Amino acid sequence: MSEGRREGTREGGGAITEARQAWRALILTLVAFGVASLVDQWAYQNLWNPKVYDRDWGRLLRVMGFLGTWAALAAAVRLHEGGGAGGPRRAARRAWLLLGSAAVGGLVAEVLKLLIRRERPEIHAGLYGFRSFAERTWSTAGLALPSSHTLVAFGGAAMLARLYPRARWVGYTLAAGCGITRVLARAHFVSDVTLAAGLGWLVAWALTRRWPPDGAPSDEATPAGAT
Repeated sequence: MSEGRREGTREGGGAITEARQAWRALILTLVAFGVASLVDQWAYQNLWNPKVYDRDWGRLLRVMGFLGTWAALAAAVRLHEGGGAGGPRRAARRAWLLLGSAAVGGLVAEVLKLLIRRERPEIHAGLYGFRSFAERTWSTAGLALPSSHTLVAFGGAAMLARLYPRARWVGYTLAAGCGITRVLARAHFVSDVTLAAGLGWLVAWALTRRWPPDGAPSDEATPAGAT
């Protein structure tokens, strides 16, 4: 077998592996969403901390769902890697991927809110309620599925894991904490944040398939199982 054919086979196998990872992640997300839906009302009644954002740790976790946090981290990546072996272009690419993953995550959340239209838990005392399409058609205020904060946080964390695999648990822990605070504040159901977490991973996967962090095929830039 020629070197070119072997290389093509490796690249094709890597693409298939990545695609299977994405399908598994999507299926797992949907299953987890279904399971979380079973505990939504229980969690609303029993997991409530009205002062969660009065605490430093609560505020810290919430800002992981703030796009400005990821913009600052992206700037740090750009400055740190700008003098590295890959040069300014590689540094800028990785910085934009980190910021872009969080930003696209937020956009996905807003679009899905407009389509699903499930309202926040407190509006209906912990029960599900859906807003009519005729009412505030283009406003996401008061809508909750999926959680925008959580999707931004997991979009950023999943990309951070792809850029720096050894640091993945730092990002994922903070992102999970962001989602938990949204439940404790009664701003979201458990299923709102569960769906958002899985979608955040998928956003990062999709972006790195289109724009590999190092400008190489994504199966080489991101080894299977790295995240």
